[in-house]
Amino acid sequence: MPIAAQPVETSILSRIYGRGRGAVFTPRDFLDLGSRASVDVALFRLVKAGTIRQLARGLYDYPKTSEIVGVMPPTAEAIAKALAGPEALRVQPAGARAANLLGLSDQVPAKLVYLTDGRSRTVRVGRQTITLKQTTPRNMKLHNRLSGLVVQALRHFGRKHVGREQIDALRQRLTMEQRHEVAADAKWAPAWVGEAMRSIGRDD
Repeated sequence: MPIAAQPVETSILSRIYGRGRGAVFTPRDFLDLGSRASVDVALFRLVKAGTIRQLARGLYDYPKTSEIVGVMPPTAEAIAKALAGPEALRVQPAGARAANLLGLSDQVPAKLVYLTDGRSRTVRVGRQTITLKQTTPRNMKLHNRLSGLVVQALRHFGRKHVGREQIDALRQRLTMEQRHEVAADAKWAPAWVGEAMRSIGRDD
């Protein structure tokens, strides 16, 4: 007979199901349900049962599956949010990841960087290394906005390497409404980035 689930395990499983497939989490997400030791035991049992997957030490997911590829890897954004922890309010893709998400680079970087108002942390999942860097509130001002990606992508290329190629690429990819949004948010960016953002948003 299978071993009966313990109360903490049942509560954790209910919360995981509520988040749905693709959810990524750490033991910290369940400490309101029991002690750290009981949470760790529950997660170990769920991994052993094949219900959840351990991605790295202290990092788990409830994996999505596909008829074509089978068990799918979690998204980098889901991992970053889980690593930032429940106390973090915001997570912002930065560096090469921001450039990739905007279509300015076709290459998915092996090292993904995210800014956060939570704690800094680095973890390796599969072939990718995901790093969270604690930053200032100003750098998180445009969190969850298209402009935030634009700022971080342009900063990744650097002032000397941002020219007509990058500006024209973004003008072509973004709608007029999105371009105006980027221009309006230029005041929150460093001066040279703001200048580029206003160029992106200018009317044809």
